[in-house]
Amino acid sequence: MHTASVLAALMTLPVLAADPAAAVNPFFAEWKTPFGVPPFAEIKEEHFLPAFREGIARQKAEVAALADAQAAPSFENTIVALELSGQFLDRTGSVFFNLTGAETNPKLQAVNREVMPLMSAHRDDIQLNAKLFQRVKAVWEARAGLKLDPDQARLLERTYKGFVRAGAALTPEQQVRMRAINGEQSRLGVDFGDRLLKATKAFQMVVDQPEDLAGLPEGTRMAAAAAAKKASLDGKWLFTLDGPSIWPFLEYAQNRELRKRILTGYLERCNQGGDTDTNAIVSRVTSLRVEKAQLLGYRTWAHFVLEENMAKDPKGAYGLLDQIWKPALEVAKKERAELQAMMAKDLPGQKLEPWDWRYYAEKVKQAKYDFDEEAVKPYFAIDRVREGAFAVAGKLYGITFTEVKGIPVYQKDVRCFEVKEQDGRHLGLIYVDYHPRPGKRGGAWMSSYRAPWIKDGKKVDPVVVNVCNFTAPAGDRPALLTSDEVRTLFHEFGHGLHGLFYAGRYRGTAGTPRDFVELPSQVMENWAMEPEVLKLYARHYKTGEAMPDALVAKMKKAATFGEGFATVEYMAASLLDMDWHTLTDAKPQDTAAFEKASLAKWGLIAEIPPRYRSPYFNHIMGGYAAGYYSYIWSAVLDSDAFQAFKEKGNLFDPATAARFRAEVLSKGGTEDPALLYRRFRGRDPRVEPLLEKRGLK
Repeated sequence: MHTASVLAALMTLPVLAADPAAAVNPFFAEWKTPFGVPPFAEIKEEHFLPAFREGIARQKAEVAALADAQAAPSFENTIVALELSGQFLDRTGSVFFNLTGAETNPKLQAVNREVMPLMSAHRDDIQLNAKLFQRVKAVWEARAGLKLDPDQARLLERTYKGFVRAGAALTPEQQVRMRAINGEQSRLGVDFGDRLLKATKAFQMVVDQPEDLAGLPEGTRMAAAAAAKKASLDGKWLFTLDGPSIWPFLEYAQNRELRKRILTGYLERCNQGGDTDTNAIVSRVTSLRVEKAQLLGYRTWAHFVLEENMAKDPKGAYGLLDQIWKPALEVAKKERAELQAMMAKDLPGQKLEPWDWRYYAEKVKQAKYDFDEEAVKPYFAIDRVREGAFAVAGKLYGITFTEVKGIPVYQKDVRCFEVKEQDGRHLGLIYVDYHPRPGKRGGAWMSSYRAPWIKDGKKVDPVVVNVCNFTAPAGDRPALLTSDEVRTLFHEFGHGLHGLFYAGRYRGTAGTPRDFVELPSQVMENWAMEPEVLKLYARHYKTGEAMPDALVAKMKKAATFGEGFATVEYMAASLLDMDWHTLTDAKPQDTAAFEKASLAKWGLIAEIPPRYRSPYFNHIMGGYAAGYYSYIWSAVLDSDAFQAFKEKGNLFDPATAARFRAEVLSKGGTEDPALLYRRFRGRDPRVEPLLEKRGLK
């Protein structure tokens, strides 16, 4: 069969489902919605499983036709043909997995428990297909004479290595074990996520005495009262483990016992036995990863993962962490002494504990800098902050954002904006989803409902989404963000720009290594608090007046305060992740004992818990296993990249912005990220800008 015939066969395979329900299932129809977005109101939980089964069946048929093709393997009839397969399945999965993160419910969770093993087995069926692998391998071995473009060479490399790293070169007996490992891992991953969500949402601290609210800002009290009323606890105040609830409580509540109770609830999630405990899951997953890595010929899971990252191996990751850990720990110890001294004024003879750190940090910051975080919140109304992020992107890249009314959304508070190029051409859509809900997991992330690529010679326009858990509106006040939440909004928006700007031909070259993917997001944070940028958006929610220069100056002066704590708590989690994934023995671990030994080895001080403890370390149960270090690796890149703008004396220098978009944001994973960065910056990154920015030098 000729190349054109293979491609045509893949694109014209019939619908395989015989179920009459397919006629009313939105996944079996063209979406005639604005911009072709998912018709959320029409999609029901019962539609997903039939759609997944149909998608799997279609891709199986596509792959079978490809593997059985008679024509000699070529880049087009093998690598591109495989790249084009699975579009029905991808469309189904993009909606489903976005909803299970942002708007799940028991029905979706039940579907997820059934779908994940199906998907795991389906991936194995493709990547362990011997005939298909032989065709891919033949193209790989002939690559020197194919005269491929850089993105084509990258797609070929990723495809071939993807098969090898999935076990295609293993013996049949080894592949049987690989399938079993993958299937078990997929089930454990779903179980971990379900338990973590349940444990997080189950914690409630009800306050019924007004005096126990002493020290709390008005907005925090109002939000707690609204949460209590929603929970049928009228006249009381409800605090949860959602970020906008727990962190202000720890920073401002004078009641030390209640601070201890809520932080203990946070730190002991999934660690108290019962149906939300995850210790056995963590132990089992890490054991399976050791076995899988060694089955594939790697010493540890970290060696397996980091081979594809900029760090290349554990030595590279540990090397960077060690450079920053030591100065950060020294700064944190100095901060501890300051906090202990402040605490001695209130509680002579008492020792500083983890639940005291944020409270006394606020007191010290106010004393040293005459700066109170609450003073800036009225200038950070969420809509203005979002508009500020949009304005920065407009000044850098010439793009515009216009809200699209009446477009399908998956939850009533979600908003959608059309993004256009400077000349008015449609670039894509961005959904924003900013506040906590019972069915939304914690944290903040960016994802896509439709990724950009070139299909039949025409660009597929992206649909991206930013999902966060920010302070919600309270009473007649809009949502007023903390400075950390402002930076998070800019951060996730940076990921959104990366998704919108990708201009590659292939879906398979869109993704970047974990330790590079945070560069586009983290670099945006640098603009958020610059005085020049604050003038664009930081206006009082009542008066509309710009943030006073004196307050801006105080905020900037206090900017590096607490960086010892922030860097150490993050890096402790990064080191814990690396220690878990440099295990060489697959024997089960006592999770608590392993964690304790790891943190003791690095000298973490008792007053600072790691940002994530093992039982609720969701990052390393998913895509950031042996990769949580990537935030600090990318922080080196983003600090150095932002310095390029500062060196020009213009935070919006057009030439620098155009080069950053062309060499970083639009390229995705089409080329080696180190090469892309060098083309943007003219050299390799330097660590000094990061150390200076964080006050660690």
